[in-house]
Amino acid sequence: MERRKKKMDQAALIVENGDSNYGVAQKGSLKGDRTNIALLFFLYTLQGIPLGLSAAIPMILQNRGVSYKQQAEFSFVNWPFSLKLLWAPIVDSMYSTRIGRRKTWMVPSQYMLGAFMLLLSVHVNTWLGDSGQEPNIGILTILFFSLNFLAATQDIAVDGWALTMLRKENVGHASTCNSVGQTAGFFLSYVLFMALESPDFCNSYLRDVPHTDGLVTLAGFLFFWGWVFLVTTTIVAVFKKEEVSGSTTSGSEEAERDLQTAYSFLWQILKLRPVQVLVLILLTAKIGFSATDSVMSLKLVEAGIPKERLGLMAVPLIPLQIALPLIIAKYTTGSKPLNIYVKVIPYRLMFGFVAAFLVWVTPFLVTDAHAGIPIYYYALVLICYSLHQVCVYCMFVTCMAFFAKISDPLVGGTYMTLLNTVTNLGGNWPATLALWFVDNLTFKECIGGNSTITDNTCRDHLEEELCTKNEGYCSTYLDGYYVETVVCAIIGTLWLSWARKHINYVQMLPDAAWKLTNKRNKQ
Repeated sequence: MERRKKKMDQAALIVENGDSNYGVAQKGSLKGDRTNIALLFFLYTLQGIPLGLSAAIPMILQNRGVSYKQQAEFSFVNWPFSLKLLWAPIVDSMYSTRIGRRKTWMVPSQYMLGAFMLLLSVHVNTWLGDSGQEPNIGILTILFFSLNFLAATQDIAVDGWALTMLRKENVGHASTCNSVGQTAGFFLSYVLFMALESPDFCNSYLRDVPHTDGLVTLAGFLFFWGWVFLVTTTIVAVFKKEEVSGSTTSGSEEAERDLQTAYSFLWQILKLRPVQVLVLILLTAKIGFSATDSVMSLKLVEAGIPKERLGLMAVPLIPLQIALPLIIAKYTTGSKPLNIYVKVIPYRLMFGFVAAFLVWVTPFLVTDAHAGIPIYYYALVLICYSLHQVCVYCMFVTCMAFFAKISDPLVGGTYMTLLNTVTNLGGNWPATLALWFVDNLTFKECIGGNSTITDNTCRDHLEEELCTKNEGYCSTYLDGYYVETVVCAIIGTLWLSWARKHINYVQMLPDAAWKLTNKRNKQ
């Protein structure tokens, strides 16, 4: 759920600029800001395009028989948004006054995004293995990592520009543009793309005459958006002027901090003992859920569920995703918002076994996905995903509330973004490891065929080919996913017994314990 980090980053920026009404626009006229709001929405939509494509590629690769170690390698493309704090001070401090503080970074980032997409459109089919060779995971990882790195850089610039582009009474609309725009971009490049790229979906719902290809191809989709990035970036660069710092329409002067000061703030925050305890909690909190979060969907695709059908599962969940934060927020306004965080964890750990059961039962309930998937199976999957979303959003909203509560207003943006970055990183590294170890924990054997291959354990692609050539087949007698589910549940339970008292400790601390001002006064 990498998209949720955007809401927290926007909260960070608003906190740093003294607006306590995060996520809620102050009452005021939109006159004069409607065009700016539309522009922000469009920029955040563009930002969601590479994120959605990065989520779609693993589904495509799964249908091409790549290993889970290769999926783990590709999962590194999701890391830039979890590491952007490392270069955010550079984006904030170094710029050309002639071009504009935010356009200095936004314009080149979007031009490069367009160029990378055009490059991918020419070679992506070859790198995905459509020409008969194996997918080139290395090149795909480098290029999609670069796309997300550029998108993260654009994100830093646009988040800052949003606060000076809008008048102060309308700055709360920036968070709406952020969440809705990026969700729209993700939907276009993940859900809609996978549906239109699928021949089965298009033949079933959009065509009268069946065809072997979908309505769009990945190469064509990348080519189209590559030119959209190039053309629209040129229009913004030429026609949209950036206000000079200090004379913004919002009436509040942007903080002018040099690079050394920006990194100094980060170091001072990390030296606080409560922050160190909280960082350790955040970096390890998602180990218990990593198998479910990173492997479950790929296992369903492996079991025969079309990837586009799984993508479309996100559509009925959209109202739930919108309503949940509003409902949960009512219970996070007290002095101990993380109480809900702790209470939800056992349910999320138990959901890992529910997800494993769903994966196990899928081949029995869906014997032929091309012939049709039973309605009751869709209902089962939708219920499981809905329960999962409730748990995820409970943890997310309580974290966001606690971060807003403890952040030092002096450096609110830096403080919130640091904690948000650590939270995202705490989800990415366990997910990568979970994908990496699936193959190592899976045990197979070659069944049937020539008796001379009885020692074949199908441990790699070469042994699988050898088994097939000898008229045998690889049978899995222990799936690493189920092993990981049990191991993660045990680790998660042990972690909870350790973390419960530490979470209570950080909640009981006075607000002064989190402030940098006290540290300075002592010095």
